[in-house]
Amino acid sequence: MDCLEPKTKNNLTGKLLLVASLLILAVIVISQSSSFTSPSAFSRREEGVTHVLVTGGAGYIGSHAALRLLRDSYRVTIVDNLSRGNLGAIKTLQRLFPQTGRLQFIYADLGDPVAVEKIFSENAFDAVMHFAAVAYVGESTLYPLKYYHNITSNTLGVLEAMARHKVKKLIYSSTCATYGEPEKMPITEDTPQVPINPYGKAKKMAEDMILDFSKNSDMAVMILRYFNVIGSDPGGRLGEAPRPELREQGRISGACFDAARGFIPGLQVKGTDYKTSDGTCIRDYIDVTDLVDAHVKALEKAQPRKVGIYNVGTGKGRSVKEFVEACKKATGVEIKVDFLPRRPGDYAEVYSDPTKILKDLNWTARFTNLQDSLQVAWRWQKLHPHGYASY
Repeated sequence: MDCLEPKTKNNLTGKLLLVASLLILAVIVISQSSSFTSPSAFSRREEGVTHVLVTGGAGYIGSHAALRLLRDSYRVTIVDNLSRGNLGAIKTLQRLFPQTGRLQFIYADLGDPVAVEKIFSENAFDAVMHFAAVAYVGESTLYPLKYYHNITSNTLGVLEAMARHKVKKLIYSSTCATYGEPEKMPITEDTPQVPINPYGKAKKMAEDMILDFSKNSDMAVMILRYFNVIGSDPGGRLGEAPRPELREQGRISGACFDAARGFIPGLQVKGTDYKTSDGTCIRDYIDVTDLVDAHVKALEKAQPRKVGIYNVGTGKGRSVKEFVEACKKATGVEIKVDFLPRRPGDYAEVYSDPTKILKDLNWTARFTNLQDSLQVAWRWQKLHPHGYASY
């Protein structure tokens, strides 16, 4: 008999419908599976879009650099382990740039080679701005191995990953601490590098590795040795917020603001017997907005198989006493000052000669009024007395 009984026909129809439903469900599940989705914007290169990895992008300088890059329409991936950085800075950037494919944050430690390889294998970077580093001179004298591991060893890991994955541009965040205490001022890029503390030594070792690698590589490299960073985003979106336990090791601007707000009883100036005009250290204070601008210009001008090394400073030295007076005026608070013995690893005088970076990159510092830079930073500090804690 060629025809089926009605009951048998109904059973077969039901089974076919069930199989069809399961197939549709499987297709939906597969299409939504991460392994079957089309690649994200971060994992593929796109004509006209430059994808920059910003290591340490949750930190003070790194977050300001990420803000500028995003504002200039770069695609940005931030990698940070948040040991020194602030998640609040990341959240601020995410609120400002919520569009798909603009910004991603990866929580990872550059000291973990497996994590570093995963980051580079899953993302298509065009350039790296390498900021991630512990960066306190005094702390480096107490914990030197920590500094060599975090700065020198981690930079090696980043450089190796860049080479494996053919990332062609590196903008390296270095420091004037690599020069140590030169006999002659101002400091040029040809000034001998004789660092006197583990922070400066670790940075110089990282520079040496990069320079040795570049001799047989077509990578475009820019090394920026910058001086003492102050200020914050003029738009009031980001600021400097060191962790409370690190405040004693931190920048003088942070200590000034803490004293002005009454968080500490006064400001401690360490060292009044240096061979300078007023006995206190001389430093070249560079506004973070200018510093970030130098990084972007370096990124734009970097050329394959070439290395550019530049000092980033104002070319003018200011004493610590001058800085304190400017801070008093910026905050409107008569800050109590205690003068103490020198801090280990510090040097008497350092300021830059910015001639080369002006000539090659057409960069010069614009925000050179100490009091104005401190006023901008003070506005953010007053609005965020506990840093990013409320984000």
